[in-house]
Formats: sequence, structure tokens, C-alpha cells
Amino acid sequence: MTGQFRGKVALITGGASGIGRATALAFAREGATVVIADMDREGGEVTRQQVAAHGGEATFCRTDVSQTAEVETLITQIVGKYGRLDCAFNNAGIDGVWVPLADSEEAVWDRVLGINLKGVWACLKYELRQMLTQQQGAIVNTASVAGLIGAPANPAYTASKHGVVGLTKSAALAYAKTGIRVNAVCPGWIQSPMTERIIAGNPERQEQVIARHPIGRIGTPEEVAEMVLWLCSESASFVTGQALAVDGGFVAQ
Repeated sequence: MTGQFRGKVALITGGASGIGRATALAFAREGATVVIADMDREGGEVTRQQVAAHGGEATFCRTDVSQTAEVETLITQIVGKYGRLDCAFNNAGIDGVWVPLADSEEAVWDRVLGINLKGVWACLKYELRQMLTQQQGAIVNTASVAGLIGAPANPAYTASKHGVVGLTKSAALAYAKTGIRVNAVCPGWIQSPMTERIIAGNPERQEQVIARHPIGRIGTPEEVAEMVLWLCSESASFVTGQALAVDGGFVAQ
């Protein structure tokens, strides 16, 4: 531990499990005060308790990022309580339904885009407004390898994650001279509840997923969390507008 985020406030959306939980714990380990946002109240409280058990300070705020008013309230509450927001990890997302485009439904499309893309837009909007008053901040958005390549069985998810990559680049360029950096992480298949649900009880599917990664395994939430921390740290002070794959070689093929 270096305590590199001591005195800073970090927001993690989708912090109730998986990559979000691992990142909340990692920020707390490095001294940050952590705000966990998620629709899953029970899971969010578990993350908060885990942070506290390791000696960190954390708050949980139930938030639906697809609802812009809830995001605005979330940022207002953070600033009201802590006076600032230094780092934000816009990680909340869903995978939707795995069907070819011709069989997809409008309601699924709207929900996936509403959470995965509109949610990131809403978070960026209000995070940036606060960080502009501070003239500093670091933001990381969760995209996916599906934001860098096509995923034929899930067009809504793929479109949303490509959108996150584009939104990241646009925001990074717009605010590059303000002391605010904006980047994205693009995970491959990670040991998360989403992955477990998709491959549950299907050893053949699991082997297919592993085979897509030249490194020979799927990743861990902690491995993504370490990239997020680096992007938010002073070590990455010259890095902005990037969509960095954390994928065991998935997109290098």
C-alpha cells in the first residue's frame, strides 16, 4: 500500500459486485474515501462493509444511472458530504440478451443503451461539472473488448460499449486542458457475476471463453481494478482519451 489516494474521494458505480467491488476495495486500500453507487442495495452494503472491515471509509448510495436526476442527486450528495470528487469509475452496466440483431427487441435495446451508454453520459456530465470547479479529476469508464471489436450475438451491448469508447474520447478532448483526464478500460471475460451467469453449468462454453484469451485464462476483477487505479493516479498524468484493453490478448488476435 502506498496511500496514493489518501485525502481523495472516489466514486464507483456498479460497485455492488465484480469489477466495481474490487475497485472500491482497491481505492480504499490506497487511502481514498469511497462512494459506492448501484441499484443493488444488498450488494452495495456488502461492499461498504468490506471496505470498513479493511479500515476504509465508504458510503453506499442506491442509484439508477439510467435516470439522469438520480445521477445529479448522487453527485450533489457526494459534494455535500465530502466537498469534492477526485476520481470516478463509471462501471455500471448490463449485458442484456444474447440474440442476433434480427431477433432483438426494442425494449432490450433501450434498457441496455440506457444503462451502459446514457448512464455513462449522465455520470460524466455531473462529474465533469464538479471537477471543473476543482480544476482537476480523473474519470475512467468501463467499456469492453466488445467496444473494440464486434460481438455478433449481442448487438445492443456491442453498440453501447463502442459508444462508451467514443464518448470517452470526446470528453477527454473537450476537457484536456482543464486538469481532468478521461479514459476507458476494455475488459475481456472476467470472473464476475455476469460471466458466471453466462457460462453457468456449461463446461464447453467455459472452455470456448477461455480459448479466446491467448494468456490461457479469463481475468479477475482485481486485475481490472489495478488498471483503473493506475489511470486515476499521478503515474498516468499524461494519459487521456485512451481505451485500454485488459483482456489477456483477446483483441490482439
